[in-house]
Amino acid sequence: MLKGRFTLPADNSLGEKTKEIAKLWGSDAVRDCDGTELPENPKQYGKVYNTYFIVRGDNDWARLHPEEAQRIFLLTERHLAVCDKVEIEIMKTFLKDEFDPDCSYLDRWEVYDRTTGILHSDWSYDQKTGIVTVLNAKKFHEYTVSFLARITWHPVQIYNYLTNEWTCEKQLTYDPAFPHTKEYIKRHMEEWCLQNPDTDVVRFTTFLYQFTLIFNQLGKEKQVEWFGYAQTANPIHIDNFYKKTGIKLTAEDFVDEGHYNNIFKAPTQKFKMYMEFIEEFVCETVAELVEICHKHGKEAMMFLGDDWIGSEPYGEHFKKMNLDAVVGSVGGGVTVRMLSEIPHVKYHEGRYLPYFFPDTFFDGNEDNAVAELNRNWLTARRANMRKPLDRMGFGGYLSLAAKFPKFIERVAQIADEFRTVYDAIDNKKPYCRLKVAILNAWGKKRSWMSHMVAHELWYQSIYSYQGILEAISGLPVDVEFLSFDEVLGGVPEGIDVIINAGDAYTSFSGGKAWLDERLQASIREFVYNGGGFIGVGEPTACSANGRYFQLADVLGVDKEIGYTLSNDKYNIQKIAHDLTDGMTAFDYGEDKKNIYALDGTSVLDIAFSDRFKRNVNVGEVKMAVNSFGKGKSFYITGIPYSFENSRLLYKAMCYVSGKDLHVCYSSNVNTECNYYPTSSKYAVVNNADSEQVTDFYDVNGNKQTITLKPMEIKWIEA
Repeated sequence: MLKGRFTLPADNSLGEKTKEIAKLWGSDAVRDCDGTELPENPKQYGKVYNTYFIVRGDNDWARLHPEEAQRIFLLTERHLAVCDKVEIEIMKTFLKDEFDPDCSYLDRWEVYDRTTGILHSDWSYDQKTGIVTVLNAKKFHEYTVSFLARITWHPVQIYNYLTNEWTCEKQLTYDPAFPHTKEYIKRHMEEWCLQNPDTDVVRFTTFLYQFTLIFNQLGKEKQVEWFGYAQTANPIHIDNFYKKTGIKLTAEDFVDEGHYNNIFKAPTQKFKMYMEFIEEFVCETVAELVEICHKHGKEAMMFLGDDWIGSEPYGEHFKKMNLDAVVGSVGGGVTVRMLSEIPHVKYHEGRYLPYFFPDTFFDGNEDNAVAELNRNWLTARRANMRKPLDRMGFGGYLSLAAKFPKFIERVAQIADEFRTVYDAIDNKKPYCRLKVAILNAWGKKRSWMSHMVAHELWYQSIYSYQGILEAISGLPVDVEFLSFDEVLGGVPEGIDVIINAGDAYTSFSGGKAWLDERLQASIREFVYNGGGFIGVGEPTACSANGRYFQLADVLGVDKEIGYTLSNDKYNIQKIAHDLTDGMTAFDYGEDKKNIYALDGTSVLDIAFSDRFKRNVNVGEVKMAVNSFGKGKSFYITGIPYSFENSRLLYKAMCYVSGKDLHVCYSSNVNTECNYYPTSSKYAVVNNADSEQVTDFYDVNGNKQTITLKPMEIKWIEA
């Protein structure tokens, strides 16, 4: 049994059992969780982490200063005008415990005619009834109200009430945008550090502004946007932003027709500037608190979640905070890489799944809990082999997990393997076969955050794209995230493959960004001169100039939207190709319809309808490759994560970039190979829970056949 690099979630309800589990798991640190307290004499377990809240938790302060609560602009549902007057009960579809309409800023409220998109000025509000009356409305037009509200119950605590059946006092919020509260949070930080001498690490959960989490009148989640800046809508910020930039933001800039500026929408220039403004405020404010922690000999750790808005870890201002560490929830390989590559901190920590919450740890569910643990670890392990986290741990209530002995034992095994992997890699950079760039509207700022809604949860509309990053997180490739703006003058040196993936008109596919001739020419030149291009779903999609995919010539495919039905299409013959050799079934996830191949494109897979038996104008292309100058492209309709799809994507990247596949390679799709040149070690990994046999190729292409036990990592000296 090894020891270290493990943080134990402990609470004072478990007694001596805590020591037994701590020894078994080899923990060298202990942490409290939201809603728990540490055991007595916590130093006996090693380093002590304490949860710390900046903008919630002190209800006495919040009650004394209700005017300094956090704010948000909310948008009502659309209401139909059947006469010239419409009455809208503004809080009807919102949780009344979470929000309180703010009449002190009534001049910032807005009513819109959503049929025309025009601001409507003739309205009044009755504070007693909570009803906005719209006068001189146009019959059979739809109307909405955008109103400012105080956040009167912290959304994460609402979540805990619902998930963990909490009954404690409901936490109010307060906002350091107000100078009075800003001075208070600094004073409180100083007092807290003095009152907690045993604390080694202040685990900020998190900083100033919660991601957008709005509950409806039934207490169910109504709007969840893990990247949302909606809860930063303090009039002080809005006014200071105007003073700095001359740009006056209105309610509509925040509610955004009901989209709340979510990550799937290409951001407007002014809202990007506002985000930057909030980032600067958050990072400078938090830096003052971190300085207090350091003065008292304590480390400062950021939890990447909850109130993390404005602390973009890949943003320009993050380094100003001078943090020591980051920690976050590990949903899979993507979140491992998202955490492990964050710059300007000393160490990175992951909270693995499942959380020790009652929704998983209940009588009769032990086998499912162990299965979830294994799935999470095997997926995350792939990414750890490329860029490991420095520490691991879990969250929740240890008293619940302690009732599951098989789970406790399996965590012990995983903890030992985590430490073995970390020690073997020892922060050495693994061998990379090529460099791939993910091209979207966000670029580096949202590294490893593409196609997320709620922190790597699967959604029907996005898992077919999320699988790309999940696959890449464990593949032997270097990764760079590029925005469209960054390639207008040409693709940066060193890039071998560019991937553009997403639904049409999203920030990830690009939408109108592709109407910029510089962007089109830049990518065409890159591929023409030997680069590789991979498109997934509806890449480069924006209907204009006779094309739907603006780079249809590069991709060799386009989408039929009805405008070219009169143009006969004959390229419907599926061909055999090395990329699909040995594959008999393909998983495209949610797939795309009506994709057709241009002449000269090689169709690797195509689906036909049973109703049409023709040799023209039939079939829907699912996968294709195309040559363009000296370069190549690969198109696929969707690529959810699986062992087979991960291998297919890697083969496609090697193919379009002209790289030999059989270099540092394991032939069995259930296995993968990593090479660490500075230590001259290979790690051949079995991702399956059964024995696997594979051909292993070293960096010189030499082959040997090896057998791997279930979930085994076999280390081979070069």
